[in-house]
Amino acid sequence: MSKNVFEDALERVKSIGETSGVSAEIIDGLMHPRATMTASLPVRMDDGSTHRFTGYRCQYNNVLGPTKGGIRYHPDVSIEEVQALALWMTIKCAVVGLPYGGGKGGVIVDPKNLSPMELERLSRAYVRAMADFIGPQTDIPAPDVYTNARIMGWMADEYEAIKRVKAPGVITGKPVRLGGSLGRDDATGRGAYLCVLELAKQVDLKPEQTTVAVQGFGNGGYHAVRLLQEAGYKVVAISDSQGGIFSPNGFDVESIYKEKQTSRRVRAVYCEHSVCELVEHKSISNEELLELDVDILIPAALEGVITKDNANNIRAKYIVEVANGPIESDADKILDDKGIVIIPDVLANAGGVTVSYFEWAQNRQGYAWSLEQVHERLGEIMRSAFSDVWSLSKEESKSLRDAAYTRAMRRIGEAIEAHGTRDYFNS
Repeated sequence: MSKNVFEDALERVKSIGETSGVSAEIIDGLMHPRATMTASLPVRMDDGSTHRFTGYRCQYNNVLGPTKGGIRYHPDVSIEEVQALALWMTIKCAVVGLPYGGGKGGVIVDPKNLSPMELERLSRAYVRAMADFIGPQTDIPAPDVYTNARIMGWMADEYEAIKRVKAPGVITGKPVRLGGSLGRDDATGRGAYLCVLELAKQVDLKPEQTTVAVQGFGNGGYHAVRLLQEAGYKVVAISDSQGGIFSPNGFDVESIYKEKQTSRRVRAVYCEHSVCELVEHKSISNEELLELDVDILIPAALEGVITKDNANNIRAKYIVEVANGPIESDADKILDDKGIVIIPDVLANAGGVTVSYFEWAQNRQGYAWSLEQVHERLGEIMRSAFSDVWSLSKEESKSLRDAAYTRAMRRIGEAIEAHGTRDYFNS
């Protein structure tokens, strides 16, 4: 990441906003986070000492509804990153038409260095600090990088203990038995997969002739390429934070995923029942993976991995942003000039927040949906959003990213205008 991620996000909003047809007043409103909270989180460590971690929560914009967004645990978390992610969530929820604004949270920590009990204490400390800032009607957290359903369950439990109520809707991405939704585990990857299927209809991609590379083999990246492989696409490269593997013959995604659960690294294996064997491959770096000559590149790790410095080296025909903000704004024009089609993060990874919305709705209804209902409704929303963004892109000669942002800003603008803007009050 070569620049301040929040400044980069604001630059993109301003530049796209100026061509979207919305008023300067609405663009200005999106340049300022509504509220950001910083907290010191004291945690009793297993050795008896107390360590203080820094935690953040940003509620960026709540014009369309309560703010919504994940909580990440990562050593590189910063207030600028959290604000940028909350801004992207604001745009994302508007793109797919959810009744939410954007929020985000994070803690500066390497969770791999914590014991399970230290991780639980940290998660509960975060909620104690944020208990009056979050809530099922105001700001609803969810999992993000290095957080999961179990952590969300701890957080929901702590909130309920503090407030002395049952409030399952305060957190989404919980374990199913604690009020979570079926289908939430693979929702982010499934949403990206659905976008690829819609893209394939528009550009006539044939799965068996289409190669895929994924940078980042966490929840989103894994499920996206698992579903793509099941649909016939050839997954030829996979990487995680430690490096990657490449084979022109493709890999069996499920075998590599199962091996990673055991060895904690990406290894080129094929497994038959419980027996796994190494397959022919080349070891590559994350940087090399980004520059492979493949049809579809899926950056699914962290933000800012494609910059103006390496954009000219990208050879993929299509990029599907499963990560948030993997392409810096300076690189967008370079990629556009090369004819690379980008399905932007605010559309491609919106499956996660969409099924989080389903979970929240189920919690409020007190009625659980079947997996088939979740998949059907997710498909309806993702296909509709993709179709609208694609059509707007063609009608107004915009990139898919510009079209997605334009769609979102116009929706937010309509809500603001309903309250009255400068033009109304001066008329």
